[in-house]
Amino acid sequence: MLKLTAYSDRISVAPGETIRFMVNCDGPKTYRAEIVRLICGDTNPDGPGVKEKVVKTPVNKRYRGRKQVIHAGSYAIVPNHPALGELASFSIQAMIYPTTPEQGQQGLITKWSEQRQTGFALVIDQRGSAALCLGVGKGKVDLISVGKPLVSHEWYFVGASYNGETGEVHVYQEPLVEYATVKSKGSVRRKIKRNALCRTRAPLIIGGCYERTSKGRPIIKQHYNGKIDRPRLSNRALSRPEMHELMHDSTPERLRPAILGAWDFSLDITSEAITDTSGNELHGCTVNMPTRGVTGFNWMGEELCWRHAPEQWGAIHFHEDDLYDADWEVDFELTATGRMKSGLYAARLRSGTSEEYVPFVVLPKPGHEAKLLFILPTGTYMAYGNEHLATDTWETQLLAYRVTELHPHHIFLNEHREYGLCFYDLHSDGSPVCYSSRLRPLLTMRPKCQSVLGGCGSSLWNFNADTHIIDWLETNGYAYDVLTEEDVHAGGVDAIAPYEVVITGTHPEYVSKRVYDAVHEFTQQGGRLINLGGNGFYFRIGYHPAKPGVIECRWDIGPGQTPIGERHTSFTGEPSGLWRRQNRAPQVVTGVGYIAQGFDLSSYYRRKPASFDPRVRFIFEGVGKGEKIGDFGLIGGGAAGLEIDAFDRALGSPPHALVLASSEGHRDSYRICVEELGFTYPGTAASENAAVHADMVFYETPNGGGVFSTGSIAWAGSLSHDSYENNVSRISANVLNRFLDSTPLGPTAK
Repeated sequence: MLKLTAYSDRISVAPGETIRFMVNCDGPKTYRAEIVRLICGDTNPDGPGVKEKVVKTPVNKRYRGRKQVIHAGSYAIVPNHPALGELASFSIQAMIYPTTPEQGQQGLITKWSEQRQTGFALVIDQRGSAALCLGVGKGKVDLISVGKPLVSHEWYFVGASYNGETGEVHVYQEPLVEYATVKSKGSVRRKIKRNALCRTRAPLIIGGCYERTSKGRPIIKQHYNGKIDRPRLSNRALSRPEMHELMHDSTPERLRPAILGAWDFSLDITSEAITDTSGNELHGCTVNMPTRGVTGFNWMGEELCWRHAPEQWGAIHFHEDDLYDADWEVDFELTATGRMKSGLYAARLRSGTSEEYVPFVVLPKPGHEAKLLFILPTGTYMAYGNEHLATDTWETQLLAYRVTELHPHHIFLNEHREYGLCFYDLHSDGSPVCYSSRLRPLLTMRPKCQSVLGGCGSSLWNFNADTHIIDWLETNGYAYDVLTEEDVHAGGVDAIAPYEVVITGTHPEYVSKRVYDAVHEFTQQGGRLINLGGNGFYFRIGYHPAKPGVIECRWDIGPGQTPIGERHTSFTGEPSGLWRRQNRAPQVVTGVGYIAQGFDLSSYYRRKPASFDPRVRFIFEGVGKGEKIGDFGLIGGGAAGLEIDAFDRALGSPPHALVLASSEGHRDSYRICVEELGFTYPGTAASENAAVHADMVFYETPNGGGVFSTGSIAWAGSLSHDSYENNVSRISANVLNRFLDSTPLGPTAK
């Protein structure tokens, strides 16, 4: 089991800036930290091996260890207010869409102290029914329940009132849609002896119950799974018809004096704020990124974007396993110096046999840029961050054509769900994951990390595959800088404009509009792009405008796709999902786009007639006319594999682009991607469908620029074969050397 886990507050740092590291030691009393420059993170014995260089810094020393805890689960919090503590009578209500009502007690709207058992709470009780808790301490709690289980994934009105003068309690549970044989509607009326509410300083919580405060942070339990829309709190016992009136957009004037809190979740969707529209300013905020921009109980289906009719998107979907920030205390911090050249680094932590890495990028000093830039595809790292494909997804073995091999981080993440989810997981209630954060230990973004999708006999997937590009650049003596996609998103095209050549990673799948536009505009301004990967520029993501380190994607394909009406990001209101469905297919940027996938053996390329065009003579210098390209490599034994891309004029591949080589001989584990299928039919496997192949493509861009794409994630796994003396490495070097030459590309190319 993993004893050391850690993360940093930022993913890149410029000289003079400071990066902070948070460490959890579950057992070790001390650990040693060292800053290392990462060259290659792959443990494959047939490859170049793990390469790292210790960098002398003041933080390289031994530290005292301590255990740090993650409190996952989302909720909304309204700070304690005198008006909330002076209630003698009240009504509380909301529209709810429970997704795990059978799971045990869950807080809906609570002003409750779990430790003291005081206050009031509208909850789902142990039997899955709406209930009201009233407590005066010392274990004296009244639980008044409707007594009928809620049906999951259905909208309900739930509400309760308490009259302090008479001790009369009403609790209501009413489905928005009634079914003939389903009896989930009910109400209960009861008188209780105690007629005074015990005051509590606990905050008001929506989506959970307050337990205590630890180190200045509220600890919330009894997290709710599901949507909540239009929560209301009143200062007297309302009748059922009066409660009904509060569910409408406008509140009758005669009821306004009774309203203490009327939270409208359709406001501030792009932020963490929740706004009280009662005039009492009982505003609050969400914690741990519950899903916003989701349809409410009144969604009519005529609009698909929340910006067009926000009043129909007045719900928030809470989850017990949401996580934004692990919120650990800082253990040590590093200020980058000008002596640290731009590149990929990590804080390496060791204690006995336990080891942990926290990767980060050192940015170039302003005005000291190299001619070559490598963009680290951190959007994809976050999208897959802490994925549970090895333990949660039965399809993984079918995709990989082999039995899943579990590694220590797989087992750890399966047992420690509080470390958060990724876009390839589902929440515990079965709903899709829309957000992924780097402010937690990302155990899948580590050197030496083993992946279930890395190809037969390989761990090369995402992060470690990309270190093979860095290793190849280092081995061949190229001067280069590194930026993360987060840096490119922040700076746009200006961030990459100083460079002559940009190299992508092996799998730049998840990119924002700013990143997509920056790379495309760079090529149109005369820049040269070398796309050494596959399945790039595929999903459109969003970055939060104010919260660092979190991305959002609303899938519109696959088992994790978001429901209709929820496919625009809550961060900006932009459409999300596949770029190709927004007239911006990957082919527009790189000339190729995702066509098929397979995760066992990789294959090779064979040259096409266009490879003999004088325009591309430089690419194949030293490569024989008939030789197979990349019939070797660390990823399934070939350079064409895992996820592969093809030329497609209909999706935006330029008409003057040359298809230089195409892969062949793929096994039937390789099948056409789902978005290519208008309907299901036989014949989607490689041996039956000629569309299953990768294309190597080159074309010129305006102002002397150009684009070269390999169309395969596996390409980088072949670079180091035979001590880097191979045709994959040679072609890559031929392209890079020519692209670094400022002579315009074109028919007179060298």
